[in-house]
Amino acid sequence: MKLVPVGVSARHIHLSQEHVEILFGEGAQLTEMKPLSQPGQYAANEQVAVIGPKGQFPKVRILGPARNATQLEVSRTDAFALGLNPPVRESGNIEGTPGVTLKGPAGEITIEQGVIVAARHIHFHTSDAEKWGIADKQKLTVRLQGERGLVLENVVARVSPDFALDMHIDTDEANAAGAKTGDQAEIIG
Repeated sequence: MKLVPVGVSARHIHLSQEHVEILFGEGAQLTEMKPLSQPGQYAANEQVAVIGPKGQFPKVRILGPARNATQLEVSRTDAFALGLNPPVRESGNIEGTPGVTLKGPAGEITIEQGVIVAARHIHFHTSDAEKWGIADKQKLTVRLQGERGLVLENVVARVSPDFALDMHIDTDEANAAGAKTGDQAEIIG
């Protein structure tokens, strides 16, 4: 049995260092609130307001460290609330996606692109992927074992020596299955 821990990913944002400084002030750095499942990644103490054409979220958690490009990850339900229709994409693939306005304590910026619904995926350390015969970018079928168990298709395998084994789904997917962070999912195909 190929069991993987589940991590439910609520709406969050990754900021470029340039945008960190626009929103929080010149020379500002993100500060760690708590570590995440992936080595070196963390939930930052800092939050920003996200403003869309129809609605807004006043406090969206920033995940650190700073990245090359700013990217907002939302569920489909969140996207409707903002008035946006972002595509389902793998993290980092933001070309041609909608933008949004971000507001921090020191400034405001409108990004032209960067809003996605993150594709469900599993992070595999290279050794785990090799043990199970799984290749980077392979599409998997996974059973969530929540109170309303569900089978998810097209789960993207992301393989790297920098990753720790963890499946990431958004709040819509977790709610549909009655799943929560810390549950186990089974790779079935």
